[in-house]
Amino acid sequence: MANNFRMIAKTLYGFESILAKELLDLGAMEIKEGNRMVSFVGDKGFMYKANLCLRTAIKILKPYESFRANSEEELYDNIKKLPWEKFLDVKGSLAIDSAVHSDIFTHSQYVALKAKDAIVDRFREKFGERPDVDLDFPDLRINIHIEKNFCNVSFDSSGDSLHKRGYRSATNIAPINEVLAAGMLLMSGWDGQCDFLDPMCGSGTIPIEAAMIASNIPPNLNRKEFAFEKWSDWDEDLYEKIEESALKKVRDFHFKIKGYDKAPSAVMKAKENVKNANLSDFIEIQQKSFFESEKENEGYLHMLFNPPYGERLEIDIEEFYGRIGDTLKQNYPGTHAWFIATNFDAIKSVGLRASRKIKLYNGPLEGRLLKYVLYEGSKKKSKQKD
Repeated sequence: MANNFRMIAKTLYGFESILAKELLDLGAMEIKEGNRMVSFVGDKGFMYKANLCLRTAIKILKPYESFRANSEEELYDNIKKLPWEKFLDVKGSLAIDSAVHSDIFTHSQYVALKAKDAIVDRFREKFGERPDVDLDFPDLRINIHIEKNFCNVSFDSSGDSLHKRGYRSATNIAPINEVLAAGMLLMSGWDGQCDFLDPMCGSGTIPIEAAMIASNIPPNLNRKEFAFEKWSDWDEDLYEKIEESALKKVRDFHFKIKGYDKAPSAVMKAKENVKNANLSDFIEIQQKSFFESEKENEGYLHMLFNPPYGERLEIDIEEFYGRIGDTLKQNYPGTHAWFIATNFDAIKSVGLRASRKIKLYNGPLEGRLLKYVLYEGSKKKSKQKD
């Protein structure tokens, strides 16, 4: 227990409770939900496991120091007096990310610059030389978060955002973030116990995340590196044990996962990404227009997709979303269809009543994750299954 410490998992708006459940299932302690974050307690091995296995986390931060700062000088002095040489070699490199919600500090990049100055000035005074700044592959990535006059300094154990799983070498014009895809799947109740379809799959992110959830494959298995691998206490043997243990929990999947897209270029990219994720045995990608498709399986079908929303792809919104509603109603009985929409006029054009509407963001755009239940036969009979 003495080796346990508090950590923070950052996430997207609306996924806090999903992430908290993921942490609970992994074995985290003292879980507390916040705004776009969940704090928890675990040891170094658990920090490795969180980075490897959490589907809805963007970063895992290890808090280092907190203090109040009412001016730039106070911020500089407080950061400069911390013993950075314990964590970073003078010939090493650092990068600083910052987020500010404050009337005193109004520019996050300026805060990052001031913090960098404080750290390198300490090294220069102590050793006569200073570490470099490397924004891409630093030895130590530092995170600074300021709320009003309260400053939290943390070590970023993840490095690149955890949505960068490592399988996506090809993207289409409007790719969906992997963490958003995984969160929507978990929110929709997807558990791999039936057939799955993404009828507008683009570069294949949603089917890939669906297959990894169904088979309980760690989402970040394909990543090239995590930031903690450059830390002075990096324990490769421990990480390998954690990875081995996670792989033992991979389970069989006995249903079909399909992705359709009408664009040949998207289909090619999706197939390449599926192959990169080593999931070609689980996922079938087909060139097909959703509007010319119909349900192919006998039993219940789970559908989740991210239709175009007119920001980057030119479409007639009302007509397009009207056709989505018609296709679902006429061709997909016995289906629970979920999709994210960021155009609220588009939602009205679907012509079906959503049984659930959940507020989410797709990048900077506010949207709704919508659920439509398409009944097979009479509504009364289907309610017994529901």
